[in-house]
Amino acid sequence: MLCCARYSLYLLQPHPSFPGGATCSCSCSTATSSSSGNHRQRLHPPAALSPTTTSLSTLPLTHPPHGDGHDEDGASSSDADAALLALLRAHDTDAAYRLFTSNPSLLPSSPTTASRLLAQLSFSSGAAFSRAARLLQSLRARGALDLLDANSLSLAAAAAARSRDARLAHSLLLYMLRQGLLPDRRAYTAAVARLAPPTKALRLFDAVLRALRRAPPELLAASATCLPDTAAFNAALSACADAGDCRRFRELFDGMREWDAAADALTYNVVIKMCARAGRKGLVARVLEHMISAGVAPCTTTFHSLVAAFVGFGDIPTAERIVQAMREQRKDICLLLRAVAMECDDAPDAEQDAALLDDIVIAGGSMAEQEVPLLSKAYPPNARVYTTLMKGYMNAGRVEDVVTMLRAMRREAETAPASRPDHVTYTTVISALVAAGDMARARSVLDEMAVAGVPPNRVTYNVMLNGYCQQLQIGKARELFEEMVNGAGIQPGVVTYNTLMDGCVLSDDSAGALAFFNEMRSRGIAPSTVSYTTLMKAFAVSGQPKMAHKVFEEMERDPRVSVDRAAWNMLVECYCRQGHVETAKQVVERMKERGVQPDVATYGSLAKGVAAARKPGEALVLWNEVQERCLEEADEELLGALADVCVRAAFFRKALEIVACMEEKGIAPNKTRYRKMYIEMHSRMFTSKHASQARQDRRRERKRAAEAFKFWLGLPNSYYGGEWRVELPPLEGDDDPS
Repeated sequence: MLCCARYSLYLLQPHPSFPGGATCSCSCSTATSSSSGNHRQRLHPPAALSPTTTSLSTLPLTHPPHGDGHDEDGASSSDADAALLALLRAHDTDAAYRLFTSNPSLLPSSPTTASRLLAQLSFSSGAAFSRAARLLQSLRARGALDLLDANSLSLAAAAAARSRDARLAHSLLLYMLRQGLLPDRRAYTAAVARLAPPTKALRLFDAVLRALRRAPPELLAASATCLPDTAAFNAALSACADAGDCRRFRELFDGMREWDAAADALTYNVVIKMCARAGRKGLVARVLEHMISAGVAPCTTTFHSLVAAFVGFGDIPTAERIVQAMREQRKDICLLLRAVAMECDDAPDAEQDAALLDDIVIAGGSMAEQEVPLLSKAYPPNARVYTTLMKGYMNAGRVEDVVTMLRAMRREAETAPASRPDHVTYTTVISALVAAGDMARARSVLDEMAVAGVPPNRVTYNVMLNGYCQQLQIGKARELFEEMVNGAGIQPGVVTYNTLMDGCVLSDDSAGALAFFNEMRSRGIAPSTVSYTTLMKAFAVSGQPKMAHKVFEEMERDPRVSVDRAAWNMLVECYCRQGHVETAKQVVERMKERGVQPDVATYGSLAKGVAAARKPGEALVLWNEVQERCLEEADEELLGALADVCVRAAFFRKALEIVACMEEKGIAPNKTRYRKMYIEMHSRMFTSKHASQARQDRRRERKRAAEAFKFWLGLPNSYYGGEWRVELPPLEGDDDPS
């Protein structure tokens, strides 16, 4: 039986009505307070981003004092609020938080105290941010969010982003904009840099720019900290590069001048990233030259970006030449890159968005007419640059080159400490060896890390654990896990347990997978969607669909995860593996009702279930649905399974349709398998001498289909010399095997 667990609501989870929903319907934005309603459309400048600023009490507030500050118990509320404010002014944030938690339904009760408490809690680092999140939850539940000012909300948004809760930061910033508050640029820069997907980050940045453009000029002049700077634009440009949006990238790059944000080295590093994302190798090679001509000095990260771009293009020789030039401390690297640019012919059509990048990089005049600029100083490669080239070797399957580079970095580190391999370098080498299946050498590199004084981290151990699991060495994986936890003192994460659970699945050990799942929860580690899906897979492999369904139901009850299509597909596969087609079809119907549409994997599982249940009639219905819904995406596994069922059931007409579809997609059907199947199962079809004439007439068209299928297989038939894709006229009962 599954171990039961109680789940508490995730404090930092955005609420649909606050602040990240389409509209703010909580009490803070209603017209219950006339003052609040009057201030909703006003734009307020944020104070300097500080938890103890003395201007907190003088900032324009969006919440008026609550009458005389008394509650039903007389002056107890105002007295408690005054005590809370005194603790905050004494910088005793811990005591102030304890006082708040003693009566969160009343405290804080004044705008000054609420804003200052949130500011000081947000300014605290590390896990202490959960305290600020709790305060926000409490104020939202009371409908008192309008007690907070721009300074405290900006601090909270910045702290949320730093704590990797970009969703909460996003919600807070949108709430501020709806309330007419201008956020500090450090808050929205941090959120834009961390939000996913990148399109969401860009929408937030656009919303901030719109609010700033609507603000009165005198307000902007007094609120310099809310205006976007180069760092803010760099975060937005990076999101554009991640999204591959060349048009928006060009707009933002040109828009930097509007806000007096000058491009710096990081800006051009992002330009390299955008050009690489757009597949413009020639432009990548020209960025450094343009950068120097614009008077912007490159940094080591610039060369790392160049090496990473050419590694991404698969152009390892150019990446090697750049690294070698850096090792030789050459200042004419632009000459090397100019030769690369001259060889490239990647100019897109004028109508393509990628053409918009040209004017950013290409200066006036032809490249041949311009003098090659020299670097002001040499930039020797560091461990990051070497590791990036190493990843290129790994992607190309050049494992020995990866190991050789590690040795070279060790030797070079004796005179150039920046080249000393770090944990990322060692993890890259281990990853290459694991991918090659050489676990013995991977283990030796892991041991060498300790000798070199570079302790492995959780990612390094996860890579090693995955290697052992993929090679079905679950015993060694368990030993390494114990070494990681008890020896190295590294706490496992959800990825660690997911890897071990997957290893149990590969070893057909559902009990082991369940044990790891329960151990993970006992450590206080929240399961992810992958955790639940992997455990379901373990029960599917061991033939326990009911247990898999219990895991699925528990996943639906867990508010911290979302049930995605992969989870639904795994539940369908669980039943299909046992031939429970009807139950699987019911799951698919539930899936559709929840707004999750079946895909190729869903139909592939159903096809396997039809084969396991020996229900060929279902295969015909399934084939029709595949043709209507996902024929373009249909893969070899799905089509092969359907063809297999049709051949076994002597549905040769449908089998010919399916194999024709496979060949049109470039998928080679397994003729050897089908030939053997036909000979073993159907070679004596239509040979009965005692069949009536009526039955022989009914079989005529089916026999034509069988002969056409034999022709496709290359077996003796009556269609030699003709095209096997014969047009068979429809005939009632054509696919009836009787």
